[in-house]
Amino acid sequence: MRRRSFLQGLGFVATGLTLGLLDEGIAEAAPVATPPAADGLTPNPFVHVATDGAVVVVCHRSEMGQGVRSSLHVVIADELGADLGRVKVVQADGDKKYGDQNTDGSRSIRNDWTKLRQMGAVARVQLVAVAAKRWRVPAGECEAREHAVWHSRTKRSLGFGELAGDAGKLPVPDAKKVKLRPRNELKHVGTALPLRDGPDIVTGRGKFGADVRLPGMLTAVVLRPPVVGGKVAKFDATRALAVPGVRKVLEIPAFTGAPVFQPLGGVAVIADHTWAAIQGRAALSVTWDDGENASYDSGTYREGLLAAVRVPGEVMRKVGDVDGALASAARTIEAEYYLPHLAHAAMEPPAAVAHFKDGACEAWAATQNPQAAITEVARALGVDESKVTVHVTLLGGGFGRKSKPDFVSEAALLSKAMGVPVRVQWTREDDLQHAYYHTVSAQTLKAGLAADGKLVAWRHRSAFPPIPSTFDVSQKRPSEGEMGQGLLDLPLAIPNVQVEACEAKAHVRIGWMRSVCNIFHSFAIGSFVDEIAHARGQDPRDTWLDVLGPPRILTPQEAGVKKIPNYGTPIEQHPVDVGRFRKVIERVTEMSGWDGRKKAGRVLGLAAHRSFLTAVAVVASAVRGKDGQPHIDEVWLVADAGTIVNAERVRAQMEGAVIFGMSVAFHGAITMKKGAVEQTNFRDYPVVRIGEAPRRIHVHIVENEEVPGGVGEPGVPPVAPAIANALFALTGNRIRQLPIAPKRS
Repeated sequence: MRRRSFLQGLGFVATGLTLGLLDEGIAEAAPVATPPAADGLTPNPFVHVATDGAVVVVCHRSEMGQGVRSSLHVVIADELGADLGRVKVVQADGDKKYGDQNTDGSRSIRNDWTKLRQMGAVARVQLVAVAAKRWRVPAGECEAREHAVWHSRTKRSLGFGELAGDAGKLPVPDAKKVKLRPRNELKHVGTALPLRDGPDIVTGRGKFGADVRLPGMLTAVVLRPPVVGGKVAKFDATRALAVPGVRKVLEIPAFTGAPVFQPLGGVAVIADHTWAAIQGRAALSVTWDDGENASYDSGTYREGLLAAVRVPGEVMRKVGDVDGALASAARTIEAEYYLPHLAHAAMEPPAAVAHFKDGACEAWAATQNPQAAITEVARALGVDESKVTVHVTLLGGGFGRKSKPDFVSEAALLSKAMGVPVRVQWTREDDLQHAYYHTVSAQTLKAGLAADGKLVAWRHRSAFPPIPSTFDVSQKRPSEGEMGQGLLDLPLAIPNVQVEACEAKAHVRIGWMRSVCNIFHSFAIGSFVDEIAHARGQDPRDTWLDVLGPPRILTPQEAGVKKIPNYGTPIEQHPVDVGRFRKVIERVTEMSGWDGRKKAGRVLGLAAHRSFLTAVAVVASAVRGKDGQPHIDEVWLVADAGTIVNAERVRAQMEGAVIFGMSVAFHGAITMKKGAVEQTNFRDYPVVRIGEAPRRIHVHIVENEEVPGGVGEPGVPPVAPAIANALFALTGNRIRQLPIAPKRS
């Protein structure tokens, strides 16, 4: 059965939201949103109730394995009273009517929870109003459930399809004034639901960026400057053009100014198919002008970064007198931590297809941010944004890399030059060597202890090239938002606290990666708390609870800052609740049998972190394998993300976070020599595979009705310090830099 026939069999065309662009040979990632039919109810761009009863919900976020297309519609359907089996999910393109579509920051649910509910509630009110009018009864006596409106007193009901036509003629009520259902009436929210795209993904039906085909399409690969900021000095395309299938070789100009999301530049080989393009690229002869970053050596840079945190930086958080308290402390503990650059290393490298024709461009891309792609493509082509359309395919992982649409601009520029559709395909090597890297970082922490062991002072200095350097090359100091990821919002029941930001110059493109600065901040804090516990001869769990202090709501005044960035959410709406932070620690230690943490040949390590408004605690067990080498045997994770929508997707993301965090801990390291990245593929930038994964991962999601927090990223940060602490307990060797694998320091 063809995909189109399959979808028709599900009734997609009958809904009025047609499949649009699907000519034969053009692959789609999912049914896509097109203008709804004139009949039916469309109270907002996200919801359509057709006259045959089908409900269509537009997903404005990108599906990259996290299951967003299996979650957002659940909120709308529950408020509406719809049968999930009759709800179709279609993918939004980059149209502004859908609002911000950047799928990052673990915010799809936490930011849109109320908005999604309002969308469904508005449609429900309109359907109920029509039914009540027909029955001549008060609307308050009617109830929307099971895909129909019911009047229980007279036992009458009308299906959504029977009401949709007239409901669509009513004025749309103010969404903010519509009453939402009580929480206990949300039928599916919080339950475990399957991944809607799962069958298509596992059977090969799912279409990713590299799967898109257009009639007459050519394929391009690009040889990019090995050093960021470099450019082509000269090139010889003779041998490349001799490769069968190669059509043309073109130079893409290097960017000027800050990198932003611009293509790196280089030489593109355009061919009939991918293999010819790759062979043609291998035959190129290019001389590079490497530019000012040609001397960048990550080993030398590491020493400079550590030197930066050994002297005072800009004070961004201050309570009491840290210097005085440290000077008078009976004992001090100090440690330095270092993490190298990291790459996203998604399984699917970037890919995009663009077709420039008659002054307009249509693109299909594995992008986390179609609107940024529209902006960048328009800028690259010199056309108005209204002339650019970007369709979102499935993403084979993103982790933040695919929110930067440089690869979409490459395809657009080459399509314009060739006059036909062009697909730009990045290889694994391209992706690792020309990424937007997670920043390198160095930190130093110093604690003062009184004679009785009580903590009296805490100083934390952090240095790393900030993300804003990608947009303004003069930026050297971490932003408030970056320092707010684990440092400005960390509850500390200590009378003297100081947090300082130190300068660091960027030599590569710095970008967001899953969990962002929380990765290295959590590693340093989680490791340092364990060091304090060891120095005091105390149980690390007790030290954690001692550092956090009693249950309370952390205020900016207590934290010693003017405001807590709080991931863009007002602190009043989503406070730093120390009680919830403590409870995930208490629960994970209970689950893992913490009190017996040094029995039966295993040892346990603990770490906890709050990020993206969610508190997560992790315990890792370390054992010695048959070869005598340390091995992580089991991992326990407890997360309090407030209200959750799809319990199965949350659990899966937490399990994935453990593997992602383990990859960071054991293997993640991008290094540079003469400005160029040394790693090339999974052989020298490995990720954790089955043989290295824990025997079991235990996940517990705290059930409550608090405001939703993020779930895609918060599971990652505590994993590496929990592992490092477990390995210390097993071997006695304290790990203060990652990766742990000895040959990759």
